[in-house]
Amino acid sequence: MRNETVSQTKTKVNKRTMSKLNKNKRIIGYILCIYFALGLGSHLVLASPVPAKSTSATQLAPLVQLEIKNTVNKPTAIAFKHGDISWLPQLAAEAGWPKRTWKRLGTIILRESGGCPNRIGSSIVDKNCNITGWTKATNKSDSGLLQINGVNWDPKRDGTQLLCAEHKICTQEQLLDPVTNLAAGYILYQKAGWDPWDPCAWGPAYAHRCKKSN
Repeated sequence: MRNETVSQTKTKVNKRTMSKLNKNKRIIGYILCIYFALGLGSHLVLASPVPAKSTSATQLAPLVQLEIKNTVNKPTAIAFKHGDISWLPQLAAEAGWPKRTWKRLGTIILRESGGCPNRIGSSIVDKNCNITGWTKATNKSDSGLLQINGVNWDPKRDGTQLLCAEHKICTQEQLLDPVTNLAAGYILYQKAGWDPWDPCAWGPAYAHRCKKSN
């Protein structure tokens, strides 16, 4: 009877111990589950960060708008050729010349420069307006499409040069730009009509050229 009692007692102790171990295992299991669950949750949060507010669109928008603004209605580059003034309506209007003047203006341009905006006084040009040489003439201050003489723009000359004094056109380089040249010509036209291009209005010294003028 005693041995059975001891055996039974051991069995009960073992059962209690196992029960506690199982309970502890379950608790540890719960803790581990919670731990991994939290760990997985943290991993998911890190893997899906909240996107930061982007300012690139706001910064780039003005640049895109500026680029579009600069390209809208941009005039096509003109290929100037000697004897060709098909561009005249476009540039004359831009420079302010009234339409009623375009016909005579075109005649003067063809006579003065052949329609080559880079023409300087005594220069010789080819069909593509490339300067290929020089004549013996000394009128090298005559500039651009309308061959505007230095008396009107060169500050080194005596007197008051209208274009330089009042409009800041004081160099030959400025007058080799076609629109600037036409605008300067229109200023002279407003002051003196067609006289700046009419040898008959230049006095007796130019009487020989008067017969050849239009």
